Amino acid sequence: MDNARFMFRTMLLMLAALVLIAAWQSFPLLQAELLAGRAEPRVVTPRGDLAEDERSTIALFEQARGSVVFIATTERVLNPWTRNALQVPRGTGSGFLWDRLGHVVTNDHVVAGASGAMVRLADGRAYDAVLVGTSPAHDLAVLRIGVGTGRPEPLPIGTSHDLRVGQKVFAIGNPFGLDWTLTTGIISALNRELPSETGAVIERLIQTDAAINPGNSGGPLLDSAGRLIGVNTAIYSPSGASAGIGFAVPVDTVNRVVPRLIAQGRYIRPSLGVRAEEQLNAALSARLGIEGVFALEVDPGSAAERAGIRPARLMRDGGFQAGDVILAVEGRPLRRVAELLAALDRQAPGDTITLTILRDGTRLTITVTLDAGR
Repeated sequence: MDNARFMFRTMLLMLAALVLIAAWQSFPLLQAELLAGRAEPRVVTPRGDLAEDERSTIALFEQARGSVVFIATTERVLNPWTRNALQVPRGTGSGFLWDRLGHVVTNDHVVAGASGAMVRLADGRAYDAVLVGTSPAHDLAVLRIGVGTGRPEPLPIGTSHDLRVGQKVFAIGNPFGLDWTLTTGIISALNRELPSETGAVIERLIQTDAAINPGNSGGPLLDSAGRLIGVNTAIYSPSGASAGIGFAVPVDTVNRVVPRLIAQGRYIRPSLGVRAEEQLNAALSARLGIEGVFALEVDPGSAAERAGIRPARLMRDGGFQAGDVILAVEGRPLRRVAELLAALDRQAPGDTITLTILRDGTRLTITVTLDAGR
């Protein structure tokens, strides 16, 4: 009898505990049901002042945004049935105002192959653009639009030769066609190389981890002072989206190439008149233990011929006799053909430069006046 009473009381206690637990768990639901009719918005917690770096980033974006443009290109296609020529969308990209004359800088690959381009400003105004000039070797192009009143201010120009790894950078553009997007990061490396779509090697690129996606091409890369330090040109990503490695053409190159594109419609590289080949040059350097650029041929009438540079020769027995080896340009040592081209690219036709060459085991210093390339 006592055991039965004990079991009965135990079961009552357990049942009461379960009822209490169920009531406790359902209390918020019951409370919400009862008070739902008079629910009100929650009281907002004051945010306080923005952090200093947030304020500076916002100010940078708002100041630079008006100078950045959206570019949409078209191409002419032929309808195979009607034989009518049609303008169809081709691609999109970014750009920025270079000056108050309506010149817009973007990438060459943004406009390459297009038959037309439309430029839209941050305030919504859109203009048909005229192609002024391109330099595929630098992946740069200049367009011109006829802006009347209310012209946006061009971006302030900075320098790139004194950049440091770790500096903050800001990229503005139109990734995936989204209007005026800001991404931030740092300079992760300098003096990178990347083959362009034409096969030429673009040198001295800025590498950044700021997100650069399709559509960012041609947009500005800014430093923390809001100055232009590069033109976003490409990403390294197997998927085609930002993977933390983006590249920008340094502004020192832009500031040298763009004025020539505006004035001449194309970038005329200075010419030395020496023929060299990268793979053969590497093989000769390894075989002979000489770091430099081997002059394989010298163009007749060229600057190199006038300076007396001697080319390599093929012997009657099939052997090879090395000619002059260019060791340095203006005191800067060379190891590869691309470095020689980059050194010449920093000059202009008509400039006189100093070359250090190796001839028959003897180091010589000669001066050369560069020609205009084709």
